Amino acid sequence: MTPVRVTYYSDVLCVWAYVAQRRLDQLARTFGEDVLIETRYCSVFPDAWGKIADRWKGRGGFTGFGRHVREVAERFPHVEVHERVWQQARPRTSASAHLFLKAIALMERERCGAGDGADALPPYLERLSTRAAWAVRRAFFASCRDISDWQVHREIADGLGLDYSDIERRIRSSEAVAALALDYDLAQKQMVAGSPTFLMNEGRQKLFGNVGYRLIEANVQELLRSTGADEASWC
Repeated sequence: MTPVRVTYYSDVLCVWAYVAQRRLDQLARTFGEDVLIETRYCSVFPDAWGKIADRWKGRGGFTGFGRHVREVAERFPHVEVHERVWQQARPRTSASAHLFLKAIALMERERCGAGDGADALPPYLERLSTRAAWAVRRAFFASCRDISDWQVHREIADGLGLDYSDIERRIRSSEAVAALALDYDLAQKQMVAGSPTFLMNEGRQKLFGNVGYRLIEANVQELLRSTGADEASWC
């Protein structure tokens, strides 16, 4: 059976993507080799300070936005959010964290000999890039650390047992920059509206935002039931 390809776009500073991580993990556990997950990043917080100043002006600024993030998290007991989120630490952008994670993904591809495709990578839950992305999200939301700070990246790398000089080399060479630019460009071409977004069926099926797990699962099951390569899905 040909696996269903799922491309997952997110921004590491997006609380809805933090919440949705459990759904993506469950998708991998439920379907195993029948689903091939590719993770990419989209730019929702390119200038976090400017965005919050603009969108939350008159509503408490960083304090109001932090309160909003905590209120979202309270609806989902499986995630932990620091009481001073967006106050104690105020990342200027998600781009630097995305760049850090793309450098780690490039290291992983080189080690696996995976080239540009996801097919030769380890299963999603066993990937170094998966663990790294979750470590970055938790560093911000649970530990209230500034994940736009390069020193924080270095400490996260140490916690993962990685040599930061290998990561830095891929950033300095612009290899990681090119990989991140490709993600952002593809997000625009595929009309990704925001974070998180699940794309399936060569982009014809798109699930955006706070989508329940059962709906994601139903889309995958329908694609697995499709018998013809050119047959349209009923989803």
